[in-house]
Amino acid sequence: MGKVRVVTDSTSDIPKSLVEELNIAVVPLKVLFGEQETYEDGVTIQAKEFYENLATSDVIPSTSQPSPYQFEEVYKEIDTEDQGCDIISIHISSKLSGTFQSAVIASDVVKETINVTVVDSKRAAYSCGMIVTEIAKLAKQGATKEQCLSRLNELLKDTTIYFMVDTLEFLQKNGRIGKASAVLGSLLKIKPILSLNEDGEVYPVDKVRGQKKALAKIYDYLEKDYGNQPIIVGVIHANTIELATEIMTEMRSRFNISSEVFTDIGPVIGAHVGPGAIGITVTLAK
Repeated sequence: MGKVRVVTDSTSDIPKSLVEELNIAVVPLKVLFGEQETYEDGVTIQAKEFYENLATSDVIPSTSQPSPYQFEEVYKEIDTEDQGCDIISIHISSKLSGTFQSAVIASDVVKETINVTVVDSKRAAYSCGMIVTEIAKLAKQGATKEQCLSRLNELLKDTTIYFMVDTLEFLQKNGRIGKASAVLGSLLKIKPILSLNEDGEVYPVDKVRGQKKALAKIYDYLEKDYGNQPIIVGVIHANTIELATEIMTEMRSRFNISSEVFTDIGPVIGAHVGPGAIGITVTLAK
């Protein structure tokens, strides 16, 4: 029975304790503050430091994907450690980043000697990370590649994310919404409830005035989606742990939670959504 190893990228925002426990290989993206400061997401800059830098920086940071060579090196390193293992490489939506394409190119380079299956999660942040984590748990239990891919298909179908941003400035400056919409939304204190569609693109689910009303809407959506079925929950936040804690408390009171994770929105995703963003990601437990 062949061993399975799981690879992802740093935008999955998986807590380091889980990365280590489940032996997940994480390929970092980069965050750039202007032309002078370049950091590797989760390696040379962590979430706390990123949001501190963001608060004092005069520039909106930009991001860049890993090169195919970075993925190639990771695949080769895994093959050296576990010769003959199957690699499942799961990544941020191809509609949001070129990371998936870099992984595909690398897998093609090594295909003669290393068996790599590259998957577009069509998700971002911990909605991708949750999928990665569940597959890595199966792999650790000794599941075959076929068993892992079967569960992966279920997770891709069942995993949902709803998120909100505290300010529309970052989405506007990164080209996700127009300037007029950002200014008007900020003036009216409108909180767009955002999600990812089946193609992996960000879209507005609803527009609500005020955070409490927006959260109430999200809980309603999740109740409609999942009812009383056992679920896995991830609450993700960009430097807003108190709100994240309140949300998890509310989720516990409303839903049949099998397991739960708190995690930071890391530097790369944080560069696009800004501080104060909050998200809830859910999938069916098995």
